[in-house]
Parts: sequence; structure tokens; C-alpha cells
Amino acid sequence: MENTTTLTEGSIVKTLFKLALPIMGTSFVQMAYNLIDMIWVGKIGTGAVAAVGTAGFLTWLANAFILIPKIGAEVGVAQSTGQNDMKEVKKYVKHSIQMVICLAFIFGFILIVFRNGIIEFFNLGEEEIVRAAIQYLVIVSCGFVFYFINPVFTAIFNGYGDSKTPFIINSIGLITNLILDPLLIMGIGPFPRLEVAGAAIATVISQGIVTFIFIIKARKTKVIFGDIHLFQKPDLFHIQKITKLGLPTALQSGLFSIIGMVLARIISQWGPTPIAVQKVGSQIEAISWMTAGGFQSAMSAFVGQNYGARKWDRVNKGYYTGMIIVSFIGIFASALLFFGARPLFSIFIQEEEAIYFGIQYLKILGISQLFMCIEITTAGAFNGLGKTIPPSIIGILFNVLRIPSALLLASTSLGLNGIWWAISISSVFKGIVLMAWYIILLKNRSYRSS
Repeated sequence: MENTTTLTEGSIVKTLFKLALPIMGTSFVQMAYNLIDMIWVGKIGTGAVAAVGTAGFLTWLANAFILIPKIGAEVGVAQSTGQNDMKEVKKYVKHSIQMVICLAFIFGFILIVFRNGIIEFFNLGEEEIVRAAIQYLVIVSCGFVFYFINPVFTAIFNGYGDSKTPFIINSIGLITNLILDPLLIMGIGPFPRLEVAGAAIATVISQGIVTFIFIIKARKTKVIFGDIHLFQKPDLFHIQKITKLGLPTALQSGLFSIIGMVLARIISQWGPTPIAVQKVGSQIEAISWMTAGGFQSAMSAFVGQNYGARKWDRVNKGYYTGMIIVSFIGIFASALLFFGARPLFSIFIQEEEAIYFGIQYLKILGISQLFMCIEITTAGAFNGLGKTIPPSIIGILFNVLRIPSALLLASTSLGLNGIWWAISISSVFKGIVLMAWYIILLKNRSYRSS
């Protein structure tokens, strides 16, 4: 494969950048899906943004299920590639794809069946917003097989050292979404004005196209996908290994989503505008979150392959090099969110009340961007070693603390801003504690014996 980067040899900085830049590009592509939706949906009104944002919590929750086969594939493929065991690589590929398809159908079915009760939980109040949220949720759930399988295909290529291919394929999906959004949401030309439903349909079609291209590419990439029979019965050993690798991160992500839903319900007492603000603000904040997420995947693949090849010095040096890089990203993101709050938020919503709340959100969350980048990248290093439990422990602990902290701070003169402060402060602690844990692990060399 001409796009593959050898991760166990050569300059660490050059290798990390060559691997990470396409992954960060892919992360931005995934982020751009939501940003583009929000820009066009925002033209309809705050209510529509609240509807999409509320249903979006459920697609956010879906990521927890995706992470089980995604992390398992990424780490398993990377470590097996480092050991030059391509037979084992194919086993991880086969079982991760089988698992993610099953999870997509099960989760999509549950959301469709229980759609009314799920949306009612958020206490949106206005019937029109509730109806739009349910409509969006059902359409997206019908296309979950595409939404689930694309990140796993991406993880497989990344783990093997080819981050360019998934970037190109995912970018095609973004371009498709960029074209379809205005046509279906606003009803341009012969297309009907579908508003919130149009955003959902555009997303499903775009992701379906990405899946189709991934399948074509996979059929040509024999070294990874050759002689894989998806209809063969899976073996319990590899299902257990993938689950062991991915489940801790999935539990953290799932709990993170549930906590986000609880916070959204707390926020709802201030009305639908703050809910829309949280959704748009989190998408803007994703500039640093998704960038660091790209570096997380790069770090996971880099550490995984070098761990598999038993090249301990590259494992150590790779982590510290990555920390320097993401620190610059985090500092830049903090400055962008703090000093560019108004122009950034005004891109999505023009209502002055929403802009006021949005500025407060971005400035408060801007303080924690550096630490969030450190936490996410460090989690990738842990994943590469096959130690997915420590990041999950830290993530779950401080994420759970967000609920009592939010209730406490919101009851003070801070009001709604107290919720934003609870989120920001917890991110600071997560970054500091997880980095300290990893550095202690490196110094103890205990990962060598695992």
C-alpha cells in the first residue's frame, strides 16, 4: 500500500506528523458534518437547532458502542502489524466488522422503538421541537449501519499505518453532505424544503456513500482484507480480545453521553436557547477536541506498532513528542475560543440572546482546551499499550463529578455559567491526572511485562 507509513522506523516527529495529519483531517471532516448541519439548521431558528442537538445526544451515545470494535480494531491491527503477523491482523479486521454491524442494527432498532420516551426525557416543552427531534432521530437511526461501520474502517487503516486513505474517503462524504444540506434543508431548486429531516437525510446519504467507497477500497486491499469471510462464525477468543480492549473506553464514552443528557436536562430549566447554545458551542469546541482526537488515533497506532515490535525508546519518545505538539494545538484553541467567541458563535446563530450565552460558554470552556488535548492524546498512548482501563477510570470519575458540581455551581450567583465551569474544571483535572499516571507508568517500565 503506497499510503502506508512505517511507524517503527525513522524520525519520530516526521512519522507522527505523516500519520497524524490525515487523521486530524479525517477528524475535521467528521466535525464538519455537524458544523455544516448546524449552519444550515441555524438559519431555520433556535428551535430547529435544539431539536437536532437533542437527537444528537443519541448519536453521541452511539459512539460508545462504536468504540468497542473501533478501539479493538485500531489497537489489535497496530500491535499485530508491529509483530508482522498479518494473519492476526485479518482476524481483528473480520471480528471488528462483524461486531460493529450487529451493534448498529441493535442500537438503531432500540432508538426507533423507544423514540418518543427517549426524546420526552429532555423536557423540551415545545411540541414542534419534540416532533422535529423525533423525526431526525428516526431517520438517522435507519442509517446507523453506515454511521457505525465507517469509523471502524477508518481505525483499521489507521492501525495499519495508512491514514491517508480514510481521509480521502471521508472527505468525499463531507463534500456530498456540503452539497445536499442546503438542497434538502432549505429546499433549493426542485428539492422540497425538509428542514430538520433534510439534515438527517443528507447525513445518511453522505455516510452511505463513504461506506460504499470503503468497501470498494477494501476489496482491492488484499494485504488487510483478503480472504476475510464475514459470514463465517466468529471465534470467541477474538471477540473477547476486542471487547477487552474497547469496552473500558466505550463505557467511559457512554457514561459521558449520559452525563451530557443529564446536564442538558438541567440546562433546560433556562429554556431551549441554552440547549441550542450548548450544542453549537460543543461543535465549535470540537475544533480542538477533534484535532486532539486525530492525534489520539495517531498516538495509539504509533505506540501500538512500536509496542508490538518491542521498541521501547520509540514508545517513550513518541509520547513526549506528541505532548509537545498537542500543547501548541491546545494553547491555540484556548486563544481562539476566548478571543474569537463572538464571531465564531455568530456564524451559527444570529439571535442576540443566544450569542450572549454562547460567548460565555466559549470563554469558560476555552480555559480547559490545553488540558483536554493532553488527556485525549494520553488516552491514545495508553490504548496503544493495550491499557485502556486507566483513561476510562479517570474519565468516568471526573465526568460523573460534573453533575453534582454543575448543580452546586448553578445554584450560586453563577447560574447557567456554573454548568460551563463544572465542565471546564473537570477537563483540567482529567488532563493533569491522566498525564501524571502515564509518566509514572513509563518510569516504572511496567508496560513492558504486559
